[in-house]
Amino acid sequence: MMPTARKLVPALSAKTLLERNTLFRGLPATTLEQIAGLASRRSYRSDTLVFMRGEPGDALFGIATGRVRISTSGPGGKEVFLNTMEPGDTFGEIALLDGHPRTATATTLAPTELFVVQRPQFQSLLQREPALAVHLIELLCQRVRWTSEQMEDSSLLDAPARIAKRLLGLTQSRNKLKITGTPLKLSQEELARSLGLSRQIVNKHLQTWKRADWISLGRGTVLVKDAKALRTVTQPDT
Repeated sequence: MMPTARKLVPALSAKTLLERNTLFRGLPATTLEQIAGLASRRSYRSDTLVFMRGEPGDALFGIATGRVRISTSGPGGKEVFLNTMEPGDTFGEIALLDGHPRTATATTLAPTELFVVQRPQFQSLLQREPALAVHLIELLCQRVRWTSEQMEDSSLLDAPARIAKRLLGLTQSRNKLKITGTPLKLSQEELARSLGLSRQIVNKHLQTWKRADWISLGRGTVLVKDAKALRTVTQPDT
């Protein structure tokens, strides 16, 4: 059964979520209110497909509660993990802007509520709000730089440096959202897939850092306790 959609009530709930995520952070309050006014809410059970790679790109999604895994298919149909999205994150923005098919698959990892902005209404708003268009161009440029950096890391950094850098990056993103001192909801399997490494290699280095008290590990969680120490792993020659 397809999830039902309803308007977000009150609209400020959507605005608060928009203020917290990197896609819309920094926009004028009036622009955020207009975007929030376009949003509806959908509820999903755990392990439910939100959209599949190749489907029409007709909406932007933002996470109110829950978690969503973004993945794609590699050679032979093997799933390739790309990212885990948490409350305050948005996804589907590329298809929202260009209208082309989805480039990845989104699946819930827990009971999840998403706010959804449909492409036609958002396109109309873009035409009325040039500042919003400029903001999104700048953000997409940041995403391109991030992708290039990930490719460079895969070529130049060894496994522990890549693992440490990913943990630091995820922790920094949470700090920007003022979510500090809580573990990352990230399993070793998810971390390994996102980096193209085996779970055994990831576990080996995480256990080493745990014994050094740089991190703590829980069931499907990682907490960075000594970011300074982890940075020394990402910069072995300094």
